[in-house]
Amino acid sequence: MHKGRLEAFSDGVLAIIITIMVLEMKVPGAGPLLRDLKPVLPVFLSYALSFVYIGIYWNNHHHLFQVTGRVSGGVLWANLHLLFWLSLIPFVTGWMGENHFAQVPAALYGVVLLMAAIAYFILQHTLLHAPGGNPVLAQALGRDLKGKLSIVIYAAAIVLSFVNQWIACALYVLVAMMWLIPDRRIERTISEDLR
Repeated sequence: MHKGRLEAFSDGVLAIIITIMVLEMKVPGAGPLLRDLKPVLPVFLSYALSFVYIGIYWNNHHHLFQVTGRVSGGVLWANLHLLFWLSLIPFVTGWMGENHFAQVPAALYGVVLLMAAIAYFILQHTLLHAPGGNPVLAQALGRDLKGKLSIVIYAAAIVLSFVNQWIACALYVLVAMMWLIPDRRIERTISEDLR
């Protein structure tokens, strides 16, 4: 199967996820001043963090399929697995923001991020081992230390959320910052192959 349908479907799901997240933010009825927005600040901050995460996944998903020609049934299921976990981000984002980053919502937010990272790892692995392999992707990913480190940080943040949820949230921000700068490994590998 050609990858175009998978990419279009994934783009649509990610766009819907962002739309759902922004629709969850309710306008305060208190008044027209900036200080009247203070009660929705935690909701906005959780939205902003989640928006960055969805953007990171969209960007990296695009790069992943930039070096993939065709997809198998296994790749389709691995991609759906990733989209399942990403589709839960609006729920945990809203719950964490509405509860001002309380321990249990912060921990569940981390569980969803951890599972999305594992699903992305599975998707990469499935693409690498699809019929015909994917030598360009294999070369670009290398040992994927950043991906593996992210999983470890998420796991630590989940545990730490029960000690101090602000440390956990800082770790979520740290992982986002690690990935915010676009991953150039695939682009570098493609340009090296073109030489």
